[in-house]
Amino acid sequence: MAKVFEHPIYVTRPLLPDITDVTARIKTVWESKQLTNFGAQHNELSDKLKVYLEVDHLSMFNNGTLALLLGLKALALTGEVITTPFTFPATVQALDWNNLTPVFCDIDPVTFNIDADKIEALITEKTSAILGVHVFGNPCDVEKIQAIADKHGLKVIYDGAHAFGSKINGIPISSFGDMTMFSFHATKLFNTIEGGALVYQDPALVKKLDLLRNFGIANSEEVVLSGLNAKLNEVQAGVGLEVLKVMDEERTKRHAVKKVYEQHLAAIEGIRVLTTLEDRASSYQYFVIEIDEAKFGKSRDDVHRELQKHNVFARKYFYPLCSDFDWYSDLPSARPENLPNGQKAVQQVLAMPYYGALSTDSVAAICGIIQELHVTQKSLSQL
Repeated sequence: MAKVFEHPIYVTRPLLPDITDVTARIKTVWESKQLTNFGAQHNELSDKLKVYLEVDHLSMFNNGTLALLLGLKALALTGEVITTPFTFPATVQALDWNNLTPVFCDIDPVTFNIDADKIEALITEKTSAILGVHVFGNPCDVEKIQAIADKHGLKVIYDGAHAFGSKINGIPISSFGDMTMFSFHATKLFNTIEGGALVYQDPALVKKLDLLRNFGIANSEEVVLSGLNAKLNEVQAGVGLEVLKVMDEERTKRHAVKKVYEQHLAAIEGIRVLTTLEDRASSYQYFVIEIDEAKFGKSRDDVHRELQKHNVFARKYFYPLCSDFDWYSDLPSARPENLPNGQKAVQQVLAMPYYGALSTDSVAAICGIIQELHVTQKSLSQL
């Protein structure tokens, strides 16, 4: 019989640097007497992230949602934005808060990213941009999306919350499109407890984003536009600097965990691994599987519940589909019949526990739970 874990196994665990190093960093902040407003920690982290991500223009924020919201604002978008229904709510909520109408495009059934072949048919005279999501760190079809955008004069923004540090054919993922948002939430591989950043191509956006994240204040006597308070503070930045030091080690550990999962799941019919990228192509953010009920014999929800019985807390991620939110019910693009792949995916995807400290024995035991459920169902179907 499959193992019941004594202690809960969750879908992720924050990457925490040595507390001694964090304490020393915070002591430096205390001695400076500056806790926020673009201090030494903020500026040092900004400089180091530009190097790590190989970018020229980067602005940090107190969370990824506000980063995306203000990034869209800075681009002065209007009307409609074509996007994916298969994403975290923050992606489309950032559109809502900019008075932009999402136009939902169905997803590719293999990558679960926005289907680039279906974008052009959704473009109208109201369309101002395409907002793609690198789902689970798998890159969108950036070349095809850019070609469509260039043809129709549209901006391209990417939600790269799952894609920090990853590359496409050796090119940093944030090099594509006009702007990419990264999340530094505690659940992300790189974290500042809460936080986020925008990377963008247009240097003119530097000043505009500086204003937007700081109330629109230009100097001690001028407020030149309507902004928000979206600054990353010194403690957050200090934690991020220490996290950055241990990231490569964590990536190596997650690579090993990924290999054990793949080894044990390979022989189970009806299970497909969605996060197959490795090395610099991968963010090592999540390990996600798709469960084909017809082949596996049980639904994704059945597997989810069975794991919980054994004290393993995987996540139905993403769920529910954003287009199913009540406030989009009047949008033609949100109708389920227009999003067949999205409607299917949201019932099949499961993010598995995945972090460097997860032991190989635990991974094997988790896979054993899934294997046992499959074998049991297969045996019953043969009666």
